[in-house]
Amino acid sequence: MSDITSPPASRQKRNTIVLVLAQALLGAQMPMIFTIGGLAGQMLASNPCFATLPLSLIVLGSVLSAQPMSEFMAAYGRRAGFILANAAGAAGAAVAAYALYIGSFPVFMMGSFLTGIYMSAQGFYRFAATDTATPEFQPKAISYVMAGGLVAAIIGPQLVKATSQAMLVPFMATYLVIIAINALGPFLFAFLDIPAPGRRKKHEHHEGRTRRELLRDPVIVVAMICAMVSYALMNLVMTSTPLAVVGCGFEQGDAANIVSAHVLAMYLPSFFTGFLISRFGKEVIVGVGLVILACSGAVALTGVELDKFYLALMLLGVGWNFGFIGSTAMLASAHTPSERGHVQGMNDFVVFGGVFLASLSSGGLMNCSGAGNTQAGWQAVNLAMLPFLTLAGAALIWLVMRPKETR
Repeated sequence: MSDITSPPASRQKRNTIVLVLAQALLGAQMPMIFTIGGLAGQMLASNPCFATLPLSLIVLGSVLSAQPMSEFMAAYGRRAGFILANAAGAAGAAVAAYALYIGSFPVFMMGSFLTGIYMSAQGFYRFAATDTATPEFQPKAISYVMAGGLVAAIIGPQLVKATSQAMLVPFMATYLVIIAINALGPFLFAFLDIPAPGRRKKHEHHEGRTRRELLRDPVIVVAMICAMVSYALMNLVMTSTPLAVVGCGFEQGDAANIVSAHVLAMYLPSFFTGFLISRFGKEVIVGVGLVILACSGAVALTGVELDKFYLALMLLGVGWNFGFIGSTAMLASAHTPSERGHVQGMNDFVVFGGVFLASLSSGGLMNCSGAGNTQAGWQAVNLAMLPFLTLAGAALIWLVMRPKETR
């Protein structure tokens, strides 16, 4: 289906609506997977230290596919890239369901890796919203698309509660539902109105800065650092949360409800984050996000009562929202349209590279520190946030304090 060309004002509205729906409906699979992935991994793995390894494989798949997906979209358009990602998401869920049926941890990890391709593309929804938006509308477009995750936060965990034990093999029905969710993608993206830029011929020169030159831009570098830290720390804690909640004697339903509250907190502020960025500035909102992430860790360290799990995870979600959306807005304002493919691919490679390392560390910190004690593992996870928050905070302060003539 060829791209159509609507008038600019109606095009940015239309694309924003489509991408909000994509985030809301297709994006519901991510809270589903992150709610059950660690528990399913714990059920299949011979060593509990590897329980969250499948979640790490999702992020690794996202890391490795970020740059190729960005270049693919630059050549063939957003629609083609998003539909390709839905096919990968459906395939990943099918392989995961089969792995649960045969009880194979390695096969389950293969399915997780394929899911990472979908996760990578979902990360580009926010960038796609800026493709046809005016500069003034870009922060709001990003926020509206991220706000679509609010519906995903409601749908996803509720589907987990309805399906996790619906079949003889635990969690298998959940992955079958995820296949159906991905099947909606081609129908939804048929309405996306973002013309494909087209591939450059070999003799054509790339306009804009090279990757090396882009990495010398302080705004781009600091935006990437803050986005990576915000997302990685959110993933570090969220990945361990179901294990911590169940390990402290609460029910799987409690874990699903806490993840639901967390994802609601991730996306609910998006209705006004764009306004706050316009009012106070991108750097200020990123800084506030980093402070809220620190508060989340502090609350988690005070105990393992159910209300503290809720409060810590809700603060984690709000901190991620401010830090990640603010960083995305910083990045979007620091490059030209011709540099889009390079910048967005590099950014998501760095961001999801950090998320991969965080998720890889999460299971080890949770299950293999403190002599296997759940409370000690939960404390180790939250203490690990400190050095990375220090790094991001120092980078942001350095950027803000630079003389204006050098910015």
